Amino acid sequence: EVEKIRIKITSLGLTESRITSDETIQQLFVECRLNNFLAEETPLSLPKPTGGQRIHYNYSTVINVGKENNHAEREYLKSILLKPDLPANSLKFTVVSDPPEDEQDLECEDIGFAYVSLKEIFQKQQDIIEQDIDVFDSQDASAVIGKLTVTVEALHALHSVHEECK
Repeated sequence: EVEKIRIKITSLGLTESRITSDETIQQLFVECRLNNFLAEETPLSLPKPTGGQRIHYNYSTVINVGKENNHAEREYLKSILLKPDLPANSLKFTVVSDPPEDEQDLECEDIGFAYVSLKEIFQKQQDIIEQDIDVFDSQDASAVIGKLTVTVEALHALHSVHEECK
C-alpha cells in the first residue's frame, strides 16, 4: 500500500476586509504547497464570494510519499517529525487572485495564506477532516481575511515515516 497524504480544498469564505472591497480582486483560486516539492492548485478560479457566502472548489489531490520514488518527500516528513525547531506550518495554502480575462497585464496576486501543521496532526494523532482554517492577509499576517475548509489525511503516512525513523 503506497502511503499518501490526501488533501481536499472544499470551500472558501471571506470576512469583510480589504479583499472584499477591492474591485480588482474578482476571481480566486487556491494553491497548496508542501515545502518546496510540490504545488497543486485548484483547476478553477471562482468568483470572489460576497457577504457571508462561500465558494466551493471541492478539489482533491494526493501526494504520494511511498518509499519507492519519493525520497525527498519522506526525508522532509522525517525532518518535520524529528526536528523540534522546524517551523510547523508544513502545508501552506495560498489564496490567489486571478486577474480577469480582459486585464491580462495584471498578475496573479497572493492575497492570503492558511497553514496546516503535519507535525500537529501527528502529535494529536488526528487527521483534519473538513475543518475551517484561518486565512491570513498576505499584507498583514495578524489579520484574518477568511476561512478555508480543508481536509488533510496524513496520519497513516506519518506513522509509516515515523516507524522508519526508529
